Order: sequence, then C-alpha cells, then structure tokens
Amino acid sequence: MSASGKVALVTGAATGVGRACAIRFAEAGVNLVVNFLGPDEEDAMETVRRCDSLAVSAVPVKCDVSDDSATVEMAESTKRHFGRLDVLVNCAGTTHFVEHSDLRGMTEAMWDQILAVNTKGPFFVTRACEELLRAGGGGSIVNVSSVAGVSGAGSSVAYCASKGALNTMTKSLARALAPAIRVNAVCPGPIDSGWLRKGMTDEQMQQRVASFPIPRLAQPDDIVDAIEYLAVGTSLTTGQILVVDG
Repeated sequence: MSASGKVALVTGAATGVGRACAIRFAEAGVNLVVNFLGPDEEDAMETVRRCDSLAVSAVPVKCDVSDDSATVEMAESTKRHFGRLDVLVNCAGTTHFVEHSDLRGMTEAMWDQILAVNTKGPFFVTRACEELLRAGGGGSIVNVSSVAGVSGAGSSVAYCASKGALNTMTKSLARALAPAIRVNAVCPGPIDSGWLRKGMTDEQMQQRVASFPIPRLAQPDDIVDAIEYLAVGTSLTTGQILVVDG
C-alpha cells in the first residue's frame, strides 16, 4: 500500500522506536510531525534532519502529551503545516523502575506521571487529532503499548497497569472511531534502548529474553515493522493488540 504523500504525527519521536518510526515513514515518502518534550529537543532535531534528508517535510512540535490543551495546539499546528493527517502513532511513554514487591517504593507522584503520559496522553492526542483524521476520509492510529500490559511483568506495577489500560482503550477507541479510523496497538517486549539500560544491566536484559523462542532483545526497527503494517499496510485490521517480543 502506497504511503507517499501522507502525513504522520509520531509522539515521542526524538529517540528510540519513535525516531525509527519517523525515519521509516520518511523513507516511504510520508511527511512528519515530530513530537518531543523540551529536554529532548536536540535529539528531536536530529530526527527532523534525518527525515528531511529523505526529501520529505518534517516539522518538530514540542508538546507534553499529558497536557490536554497542548495536544490541541499540536493538532492545530499539524493542520497549519500540512492541512491533513493520515497516521497517528502514540509512542511517547515513561516509567520508573521499581521492584513490584516494593509497594511503598511506588509513590503517588510516580503513579500520576506514568498514567498521565502512558494512558491519558494517547487519549488526549487521539481526541485532539480525531477531526483532522476524519477530514481526510479516515486514517489510522497505532498505540505503542508493551507486553507488560499483557503479562503484568515490567519495570513497575504502575507501568504494567498503564499499558494494560492502553490496550483496553485501544479496543474501545477502535469501536468508537470506526469505520473511518482504525485503531490498533503494538506490544513490544524488551527493546535494546537507552531507556531499558537505565534500569537493567546487560546481563539482566539478556536473562530476560534467554528463554524466548527468539532469544534476543528487540531493536527499534523490529517494532516499526509492526507499526508500519498496522498504520499503512492493512485496511481491515482494527482493535488488535499485536505482541512483538520474540
């Protein structure tokens, strides 16, 4: 399915899966809105430069996805720059590494931040972009969730809960926005990234995947394969939660 000339908004596109997704779309001729938070501006501009080098237009937009009014402004910025939106990838996320058994270690502030970014954020961005997606005759939304939302094992109890909620919300939104807008989620397993290395040693990461049928950490491009398919490679897939973990 040709994606050339389409417009995609990728949240959390400064690094990792978000950056890899933006670059993959750019390679396919898709114009980009590259969302980032303030501390990630330098990385976000590198994403923009890489996309621009592929002869598409890439626009950086600073926005905290947990801020409802800011997501509305981001949607308006997308409309001003491109006049359309075909694909939304909700990739922005956060966590705190807290042992599940350490119930008191998971503070209320941590809970609030994780739920605000990982669960409320995708809803706010989706709501802000709905009208623009519909104006083009429909489109697709891909939520980047986590296998933690399926298995209950992950960086913290709050993180697992936030991604489980995102999976359920994906199914709800698929019904609410049908038939014009498809909504799906990708659930990566452990990804070889700076984010994971903040909370785990190399040995711990390798132990995590040692028993998997495909015993290796995912690379960002492994996850983007699934995002690309759900975003532009199918027209009859919605409400699906696709685990990509080996």
